[in-house]
Amino acid sequence: MSERTLRGKTAIAGIGETTYYRHGKSPDSEFKLALEAIVRACEDAGISPRDVDGFASYGNDRSDAGRLAAALGIKELRFSNMFWGGGGGGVCGAVGNAAAAVVTGMADCVIAFRSLAQGQFARYGRSGGAPIAAGDDAFLFPYGLMSPAQRFAMKVTRFMHDHGIRQEALRAISLACYHHAQNNPNAVMRGRPLDAAMYDASRWIIEPHFHLYDCCQENDGAAAVLVVPAERARDLRNTPAYLLACGQGSDHRSAAPVHNMPDYPGSHFKSLAPRMYEMAKLGPADMGIVQCYENFTGGVLMSLVEHGLVPADQANEMLTAENLMVEGGAMPLNTSGGNLAECYMHGLEMVIEAVRQIRGTAINQVKRNDAAIVIGGPMVTPVSSLILGSEATL
Repeated sequence: MSERTLRGKTAIAGIGETTYYRHGKSPDSEFKLALEAIVRACEDAGISPRDVDGFASYGNDRSDAGRLAAALGIKELRFSNMFWGGGGGGVCGAVGNAAAAVVTGMADCVIAFRSLAQGQFARYGRSGGAPIAAGDDAFLFPYGLMSPAQRFAMKVTRFMHDHGIRQEALRAISLACYHHAQNNPNAVMRGRPLDAAMYDASRWIIEPHFHLYDCCQENDGAAAVLVVPAERARDLRNTPAYLLACGQGSDHRSAAPVHNMPDYPGSHFKSLAPRMYEMAKLGPADMGIVQCYENFTGGVLMSLVEHGLVPADQANEMLTAENLMVEGGAMPLNTSGGNLAECYMHGLEMVIEAVRQIRGTAINQVKRNDAAIVIGGPMVTPVSSLILGSEATL
C-alpha cells in the first residue's frame, strides 16, 4: 500500500493580497477584497480565475464559496471547505485542506483565502452582547476575564514562571517583527519603528507580560494562495513552494472547559508538531524560514518551544532581537512583520511570506530558504501548522 502523505504532491503556485488597512478603514467591501486577492493569486500563477475549482477558508469567513464561484465565473465548483474554530488557528489547516482536495482528486486548483472588512461588519472578536453568559463564559465573565488577551495571558504567565523566562524574550519577538516591517511597503506599521525603550514604556494591556506591542493588530484586507498539483506547478509562472506537511488538531483535552486542560501552560502543538515533521521528513534544525503567528508574543514563545525550534531552558539566550532579525540572526522570525507589524490577516500573510522566501523574492530575504515552517494561531483549538519547501527538499 502506498504511503499516505501530502509530501511533495502539491504546491502553492500563486499568491495574492490586497492593500492592508487599519481595522474599519477599507474603502471596499469584504467580498470585493476577497475577489481581489484571489484574482491576484491567479495572475501570479499565470492562470485564469475561471480555472479555480475549489475554495478553503477558516475563522468563519463570510465570503462563501458559491458566491465567489459565481462572481469569478468559474467553470465548475468541485470543493468547498471551512476549518472549524475562530481566529487564526486554522490558517495552515485551510492550506492543508486545499492540498488534500488536490491530492485526492476532488479538485485541481484550490484557493485558500481569508478576508476581513471590519467597517462593513462588527469589529472582529467583539462580544455580541448576549443576555446571559453561558458555557465557559459563565465561569469567567463574573471575574472580569473577558478578552482573549486576559485568557491567554494566564497560560503565558504560568509557562514563563515554570521555565524562568524573562520579559526580554517577548520584547525581542516584538522588536524583530517591527524591524522587518520597516522595509515592507505593504506593512501597516511601516514608518513606525520600535525600540526597546518604546516597548518598555508602552502601556500595559495585561500585566505582567503583555504590553501594547505584545498584541497583534486589527486589520482589513484579504489574502489568498493557489494550490495545484506539483507537476502542474512546475509549468506555471513562478517558482513553486511545495507542501511538505500539514498538521492540524489539538492535544489531549486542550478544549477542556474553564481553563481545565491537563497541560495548561501551552499552545496546543505538542502532539501535532512531531507528526508534521515526520510527514515532511525534516526536523526543526532544517527550518531556515520561521513564520509564527502572533496573536500575542507569549503565544509565539510557547509555539516555538513546542515545535522544537527553541528549547524552553534556552529561551532567554536564543530569543534576542539580534538573533531573530534577517541581518545575521540564527533564526530570522516573521520576516515581513507578522501579525504584529505587517497585518493581522489571521496569519495567511505569513504563508505568503514563506512562499516569497522560498522563491527568493522576499524584501527581507533570508540566505537559507529551502524549507519554511508556518505556525498557525496558538492557544485556540484546533490549531494547525505547515512546512513548505523548495524543489531541493523533495
